[in-house]
Amino acid sequence: MTDSKPSTEDIDRSAGGLLATDSLLEPFEADIKRRIAKVIAAENRLTGGRMSLADFASGHEFFGLHFDRFEWVFREWAPNADAVYLLCDRTGWREMSKYRLERAVPEGVWEIRLPPEAFNHLDLYRLRIHWPNGHGDRIPAYARRVVQDPDTLIFNAQVWRPETPYRWRYPDFRCKKDSLLIYEAHVGMAQETERIGSYTDFTKKILPRIIAAGYNAIQLMAIQEHPYYASFGYHVSNFFAASSRFGTPDDLKTLIDEAHAASLCVIIDLIHSHAVSNEVEGLSRFDGTSYQYFHNGPRGRHPAWDSRCFDYGRIQVLHFLLSNCRFWLDEYHVDGFRFDGITSMLYMDHGLNRNFVSYTDYFSDNVDEDALAYLALANKTIHEVRPDAVTIAEDISGMPGLAFPLASGGFGFDYRFAMGIADYWIKLTKDTPDEAWPLRHLWFELTNRRHAEKTISYAESHDQALVGDQTLIFRMIGEAMFDHMSLNDDDARVARGVALHKMIRLVTLAAAGHGYLNFMGNEFGHPEWIDFPREENGWSCKYARRQWSLADNARLKYHHLARFDRDMIALAREHAVLGASTPELLHDHDDDKVIAFSRKNLIFAFNFHPNRSYTDYGFPAPPGKYRMILNTDAAVYAGHKRLKKNQVHFTLHDDYTGQNMLKIYLPSRAAVVLMRETP
Repeated sequence: MTDSKPSTEDIDRSAGGLLATDSLLEPFEADIKRRIAKVIAAENRLTGGRMSLADFASGHEFFGLHFDRFEWVFREWAPNADAVYLLCDRTGWREMSKYRLERAVPEGVWEIRLPPEAFNHLDLYRLRIHWPNGHGDRIPAYARRVVQDPDTLIFNAQVWRPETPYRWRYPDFRCKKDSLLIYEAHVGMAQETERIGSYTDFTKKILPRIIAAGYNAIQLMAIQEHPYYASFGYHVSNFFAASSRFGTPDDLKTLIDEAHAASLCVIIDLIHSHAVSNEVEGLSRFDGTSYQYFHNGPRGRHPAWDSRCFDYGRIQVLHFLLSNCRFWLDEYHVDGFRFDGITSMLYMDHGLNRNFVSYTDYFSDNVDEDALAYLALANKTIHEVRPDAVTIAEDISGMPGLAFPLASGGFGFDYRFAMGIADYWIKLTKDTPDEAWPLRHLWFELTNRRHAEKTISYAESHDQALVGDQTLIFRMIGEAMFDHMSLNDDDARVARGVALHKMIRLVTLAAAGHGYLNFMGNEFGHPEWIDFPREENGWSCKYARRQWSLADNARLKYHHLARFDRDMIALAREHAVLGASTPELLHDHDDDKVIAFSRKNLIFAFNFHPNRSYTDYGFPAPPGKYRMILNTDAAVYAGHKRLKKNQVHFTLHDDYTGQNMLKIYLPSRAAVVLMRETP
């Protein structure tokens, strides 16, 4: 983007890139061009052509509490305030004139300078803000650490200035963001004991498991501070503070450093789609107005989430959010972000009860184009600061261009989630008998994506594991999981669930676009849903944990599911399954419940039929010699061991069809991967 008004030719050229990807966008050419111009105008409004967006996104270095050479400096933006006081132990948590902030420049900014002895490491503090006809205590908007008193449950900001600052061991780590294999994890519930886990627990106990499993990226949930643990981290109160319930800032930095030591990229959930409604802990009515950071009136409140909705058209809000993007890159060396709840941002009605069946849904008055412009600016800021950083869009609506380059008319995300796949697996396992699975439609769902945009697929994420829902394996097996997962137990429900669990994951990964995601524990078929401690369950952590001992026990089928996942991920990495290559359908047959496709030098063949095995099952394939390199039915994967290890197959020319054919033994509820060894 330029710092001068863009020419019509520039906008036409940019729009042409996106329009070329999809002919159905042609009727909306004027809308696309208007949006491009809006993004450019928004950037110019923020930077004035005098600086880069990355430089503009430095509010975290100006606002909040900082030790600057020989004094403490604190600044806050509160345009409606009449008076602002710092409260702390030294003031007896009362208003004192020497701790009263003064009005500063720019307008609406308050500032105070204090001597070095005013604060020590770990001191607690907060603000008291007065406004016309009222006042209230507030946690500073840019607070970098917020803690809760275990007895009073009151939150306060905390000074974090240890005598020895954290020293990064791998400051120059750069993320290789192609072919992402993401392990989605929640630090607090990653441990097996019935308590809230810590960053240190995760570093010592869980990171080694992720490394051994072969994933190349971690997606950490619930890192931004949130007052209610059971919100899963999605009701954020303090955007610049790492959740203190898991440990200290240095503990989180150690976790990230150790991940980098193992060449793991660290992605965090970034919640910019809304904010918690809490007033003392959060941003709601921060300076007494309902519209400082958020829309005024009903538009400022999310009707389904009971949260506040940002005003993405306001400069100060953009400054806050863009600075938040840069802060996590600078301060914690994270390698990117999953932008949560984008659908809610993009549409005035938050996409609620909407099916998005027409392109007019993407270009109607229901679209918040200020939010679209913000997302484009956020992506540009992030990639200016760290070109290797990963950005992922979580959008269920299918908004065109989210993961398309900014310079070509898109909004700059590196990836978008293929969220419909997980929903489709639920539909099949919940509502459709095995013998009625429509294989052709399954293939459509697995590969239905905007091919000009990179996608990350998954069979299930944390969403399918929450209380009130069920994981795929629990849908298929039910309570039999609690008694029949021993290796020598032949329970039919378990056999079905274990077989399909492996096949579902393999076909999802193998048909994925450019990345794959798994939620922790789901790889070995964790038997229980997630239910965070709350009043209704007596604040129990029984279901807010992961039972790793099940996967460690070689006498249980959980162990063998984990081994399959490890070998599947290793195969994907060794053969570079994800990325530039695309899967090519070779054969599908709804009655036989068989589907086969190729990708690079591999062939994936699946027989989803519940009880029909096939000898010499034929389908077209490139000519050559093929060796079986993965078999879901193997004994080491708790299968029925009906196939010979390393079996070799040769294509045969079929005179009737004129095609080269592979003919293989394909057992019921089993899948094989064949590698082409010779042309």
